Amino acid sequence: MCVGQVHGGLLGLIQKSCMKTAQHVLFERSEMKDRHLVRKKEHIADKTKLPILIFPEGTCINNTSVMMFKKGSFEVGGTIHPVAIKYDPRFGDPFWNSMKYSTMTYAFKLLTSWAIVCNVWYLPPMVKEEEEDAVHFADRVKAVIAAQGGMSVLPWDGGLKRKKVKESFKEEQQKKYCRIVVENGAVGNGNVH
Repeated sequence: MCVGQVHGGLLGLIQKSCMKTAQHVLFERSEMKDRHLVRKKEHIADKTKLPILIFPEGTCINNTSVMMFKKGSFEVGGTIHPVAIKYDPRFGDPFWNSMKYSTMTYAFKLLTSWAIVCNVWYLPPMVKEEEEDAVHFADRVKAVIAAQGGMSVLPWDGGLKRKKVKESFKEEQQKKYCRIVVENGAVGNGNVH
């Protein structure tokens, strides 16, 4: 079973035909109540159903880091079976910059690649600790995946590649950087001109 966003157009047509093979859960990102439907705990409780395949970043990034996981994937309970995937771009790069390439251009680029090679690591199962909330559980799983793949951990949402960064977030990062500079003595001791 897969959980994913509903697509329109040609991609949507392909998605609908593929989704007929099993009981997949699709949602519309803009509909908050659809997100709540996805988080149904009944699926996890029913041992006759297949496990759910979730990509908790909610987007594809450039293979150098692991971005913030969506907490909804970790609120439903159950055992998480983390999988680290890292692509080797030497023969073909599967990263899709949707701001740069259309679906058809990306599909052509992908299908005409020499090969898509990736390393896949199946990591030990993880469960939420007793006093742990969904955000901290997601961060712990993300750190394990990033460490295995040799990638850096990023604290921000993958949606930032499509949206402008909020001014409040920029200011918060600037204040953190300023504190680091002051604590390390780089200001006021002749190092800054």
